[in-house]
Formats: sequence, C-alpha cells, structure tokens
Amino acid sequence: MLVTSGPTMLLQPDLASQLQWLQELLLWQVQATRASFGALADDPYRGLYIPDAEADLLTMEWPELPLDLVAQRQRLHTTRPERESPAAQSSAPFIHLQQLFGLSNFECDVLLLALAPEIDLRFERLYGYIQDDVGKRRPAVELALRLLCLEPAERIQQRQAFAATSPLLRHQLIAIVEDSQRPSALLGRFIKLDERIVAELLGQPILDPWITPFVSQFQPTDQGSERVHHELQARLQHFIQDHAAGSVVGIQGRPGSGRRALVQTVAADHDRRLLIVDVPLLLECKLSPDEAIGRILREATLRQAALLWDASERLLHDEALSGWRTVLLQRLDSHVGISFLIFEHAWEARGSFSQRRYVRLEMPTLTYAEREQLWRGHLANDGFDDRTCQSLASTFRLGASQIQAAVTMARSLAHWNNGADHQALTLAELFAACRAQSSGRLATLARAITPTYGWDNIVLPADHITQMREICIQVRHRRIVLERWGFDAHFAMGKGVNVLFAGPSGTGKTMAAEIIARDLGLELYKIDLSAMVSKYIGETEKNLDALFTAAREANAILLFDEADSLFGKRSEVKDAQDRYANIEVGYLLQKMEEYDGVIILSTNLRNNMDDAFVRRLHVAIDFPLPEEADRERIWRQVFPPQTPLDADVDIVRLARQFKLTGGNIRNIALLAAFLAAEAGGGVAMSHIIWAIKREYQKIGKLVTATDFGSYLALARR
Repeated sequence: MLVTSGPTMLLQPDLASQLQWLQELLLWQVQATRASFGALADDPYRGLYIPDAEADLLTMEWPELPLDLVAQRQRLHTTRPERESPAAQSSAPFIHLQQLFGLSNFECDVLLLALAPEIDLRFERLYGYIQDDVGKRRPAVELALRLLCLEPAERIQQRQAFAATSPLLRHQLIAIVEDSQRPSALLGRFIKLDERIVAELLGQPILDPWITPFVSQFQPTDQGSERVHHELQARLQHFIQDHAAGSVVGIQGRPGSGRRALVQTVAADHDRRLLIVDVPLLLECKLSPDEAIGRILREATLRQAALLWDASERLLHDEALSGWRTVLLQRLDSHVGISFLIFEHAWEARGSFSQRRYVRLEMPTLTYAEREQLWRGHLANDGFDDRTCQSLASTFRLGASQIQAAVTMARSLAHWNNGADHQALTLAELFAACRAQSSGRLATLARAITPTYGWDNIVLPADHITQMREICIQVRHRRIVLERWGFDAHFAMGKGVNVLFAGPSGTGKTMAAEIIARDLGLELYKIDLSAMVSKYIGETEKNLDALFTAAREANAILLFDEADSLFGKRSEVKDAQDRYANIEVGYLLQKMEEYDGVIILSTNLRNNMDDAFVRRLHVAIDFPLPEEADRERIWRQVFPPQTPLDADVDIVRLARQFKLTGGNIRNIALLAAFLAAEAGGGVAMSHIIWAIKREYQKIGKLVTATDFGSYLALARR
C-alpha cells in the first residue's frame, strides 16, 4: 500500500486515511480498466497509439462491469472518510479549507486527487495508466468525474465544480491546465493544485511566494503610547464586531497621521491577524490584477486575517488604473473578511459594494495635548524637560507614527554623531529628525532655503528685532494659546501667522526669514509665484492647493518674494482675464487664511501693496536702509575672522562715505576677497573700492567724486 511506506508514513491520520481511500479507488479503477479493455489493457504500448481492436471497442456499447466490481465501487463510496463526522479533527487541513471556502465533499475530493502526486510520485504513474496516456501524469477533469461520481447524471452536475465561478477556481485553489501541444475539451484538461494550497494541506502554511514582494504580516502587539484616537478606535472596534462577516473600511488622512497605527491597534485589541498590502508595489508586479488580488484575498481567507491596503490613493483615484480598481472593488464585495483601504484624499464607494458594508473614517489631526503626550512617552527616559516636549508638540504638527519615526531617526543620528558609547539625544537631533519626517512633496513645488543666519548676523533697529522675536513667540506658543486656552474656538480661520517684510532690496528681508526659520527649527521654502500661475483656467487653483497641502504636511515657513506683483493695489476689471486674475488672488488669500503655519510676504514696494490686504496680515515690518552706525556694524561683520585684512582698510570711512545696503556690502566683500586671493595677499582698500565700483555698475549708480572722494582714482584705474 502506498500510504504505509515512503513519505506518506509521516502524514496526519486524517490525510493518511483519505489517501488510503483514494488508493483503493484507483485500484478499483485499474481493475475496471482491465475488465473493460481485456487484453488491450496489458499492451506495453498502450497510451502511445490506438490499435484497431481498441477503436472497434470504442465504437461499441461500453461493456458491463462484473458485479463484484460494481459492488466494490458502491462500498468505496459508502466507506469514504467522513470529514463532517464528530470524530474528525476540526483542525484537519481539508476540513479547514472546506469551512473557509464553502467547498462541497466532491470539491474536497478533487483537491485530494490533485494533492496525491505532491506526496508520492507513484500516483503520477497510476494516473497515466488509468488515463491511457503515459504523458498524463496529472488527473484530468474527466478522471475526477469518473472516479468521484457514481452515476452519469452526477458527472454532468459536478462539472460546475470546474467552472470559472466555482469556489475551486474563484479562490485559485486549483488551475485547469490545457496541454499547449494538444488542446482539448474541458474533460481532457488537467487539474493542477496551487503550491500554496499544497503547503496548506500538508500543514505548512507559508506566505504565498507570489505575493511576498508586496504583502507582509503584522503580528498583534500592544501599541503602547500610540493609543491616542480613543473614541475613533472604540467606534471602529464596534463596527468590526457588528460586521465581522464582511466589511470595507476606508481610512482617510495625510501620511503619518496614524492610519496604519489605528488599524494595527484595533487588530491587536481583537487578537486578529493582519496582512498589509503595499499597493504601489502591488501595481508593479507582473501578475494580472485578477490573479494578484485573488491570491491576496485567498491568503487572507486562509489565515483568517484582515487586510490593510496601504497607500491605495493612486489605485482609487487614477483613471489609468481603472482595471485594477474594478477588480479590487468587485473582489472585495464578495470577500468574507474585513478590509481597510488607506488613502489621503476623500474617496466614496458610490455603489461599488452591494454585498459588503462600507464606511469612511477621517483621521483627526492630533491636538497639541495629544502630541505632547506622545512626546512625553517616547522621551520619558531621555532627560528632556516638559518645555522640550511642549516645544516639539507646538513646532511640529506630526502624526503618531511620524513622532515615533522621528524619535527612532534621532536615536540613529545620535549613534552616528556620538558613537555607540554615548547615544544621548540632543534637541538638534530631534529637530532634524522632525524636519525629515515633515518634508517631502513640498521640495518638488518650491525651492528650499537652508537657514544659515542667526540673530547676531542681522543689523536692524531694536524694535524690528523685537517684532521678529514676537513672530517666533506666536509660533512657539500658538498651540497653548489656541488649543489649551480656548482661542481656537474664537477664530474659524486665520490661525497661522501671516507676515509682511517690506523694504528696498538688500535690507535683510530674506535673511530675517532665515533667522526666524532657524530659531524655530522649521524648514523655509521660497515660492515662485510665476510657476504657480497658469494661463489655463483652474490650473492655478490646483497648483496652489497642492502647494499648501504639501506645506501643511511639512509644517514649513513659506516665503513669497515680490508679493506686490500679486497683491498690488486693485485696478478696474476690464476684461475676463482681469476677472480671472482676481479670482486667483482671492483663492490664494483663502488658502493663506486656512494655512495654520507661517507665511512671509516680501516686497520692495510697500506703497504698491493693497491696503485692505495688508490690514489682514498679523505682522508688518519695514526694513529701512541702514544708517551709518548700522553700516559700520555690517562692514565689521561681513569679513569672517579668518580673512586677512590689510591695515589700510578703513571700516569707519566705508560706512560713512558709501550709503549701501547690507546686501550690497556682502556682495562687495565677497568680490574683494576674490580679488585679494588672485593678487596673493590680504584684502586691501583698493580691492574693496574696485568691488564697490562693480556694485555701483550693477545697480545703475554713477561712479562720482561725491561718493568716492579721494578713492575715485582707485575706482577709475
């Protein structure tokens, strides 16, 4: 007996008994074949050709089987192992599959028939003999019907088990394979058991190798300090309990808002397995949509796991992926289980689900108190005081998973910067990690400026410096004032800080923006308005919407240069173009009021700005041309300590004689340094005067004796 030797000796008792029954059934079929074909059955070349005697036999009535074989056939079907019997183990693989996929006894027997050669290759030779073809080593549909059905009418009825909509094929438990060299009808096609199902039936439930590139397993664990959305978690848990037989939950929110963490927490609370599908990687796989999604759903069913379709934004919204989307929604509608769709922008099912309940949840933005709680939890053992946690919570509007990722990244930075022996976190490393979490798409829409200047670098009147520091105070403590102290309820919009920097070119407007960004630890992005404005109707609004969405994710400071070009005094509307331009400006104003970060508008022409618009801003700072004392400070700061200065350089006279802006002075100092380096010595007065001449030429000023005095000869040499 096959089941008493070789690899079959190690099988579970339930499977071993079924294989023994199958072997007896095959033995009966061998005897029936010999009885039907007589001496032809023993022809050594049988199956390789069709002799005349066999052809004659095929045209005649099928011979009656001996009565003893008929009785034996009846006995085999009567003594077939009962999978539903109380004695059967509920954990037995065949029973498990039968319950999960709603299989009939016949369909389970088909699986057994296809599984046998995977256990013992001698079954292949038996199949070849019985099917009259040594090349047919897999059971054909006809063999399954002949072996497993007693009556012809039953065979006709059970053909439906091999239809495309049957559980066996719909769940990809088997494949019906056609011989490419010898196409045949359905009865002549082979039954192939999927490798994943082979492993499951043999008690080796590995993850389907075809989906491992884009599917991972989540083991339920306690999410600890990330449990922040308590009310939403409770509602989701109740929904899952009420619709455990099948439901689809859409979870909308920006990246890092804790969408995955929410699902993982709920899965952990229910001790439920969870499979996470990386949808962007899924879309790149070589499988067809139907096969790929079918394999994923089959795996979820086998593991009785929920499915999380991560980053499904593009799949749900991109019309180019409508084929994938249609297959996914149709398959989810019939899937017995829970699926979570993770996306950023709102998506509604609109009748896509007729059999499954669909609900969309929107992830709320963490409050200041929730962010502070998370920071306290993650940094509890790092020695940071409450003020640090409050500063991080107020400065960076990160989600729960982003905060966790920022702490992990900061620890890696500390390890890199200090070595394994000293890994204490610093505030600088935490701020750098937070900026890395929040930046992303904004870099494709605006130009990042790396802040290099500090408070000691700028020369402005004391009151102007105080105003700049007050801007930082508003940003640093806005969550305390708005959320904790209740001012948030008094203002529907305008919760950010909108600032106007006005003054001639070179007076320090961009430097001031850098100083504020550096002080707050935020990223600074300069916006090119000309790139935002489009001649096509609706495109400008789309560009601005993308800009502010990305800026909100990055929590960045936005610097709009030459703001007077867009926010200048209103003129009479003369045509449709003027009317559309006003609509664009109005839309930008709306987005600015909705933005709860920092926006800095810079202009060289304060008088050209619309007065009504300026009144809507929170802060306006005028940057004056520097006075003599301020110019002297700028001249003394502009040359680094390492720069060699000749004794003839007269800083006091330069400040008194040349009425230049800070930007002019920096350009002059840099050119003078290059000239000195070329000459092979230190920076001399002659280099500076020559550089001043070049700066005058650039800005359109004449080189005159009034300005240059005794240095005129140096400028004209």
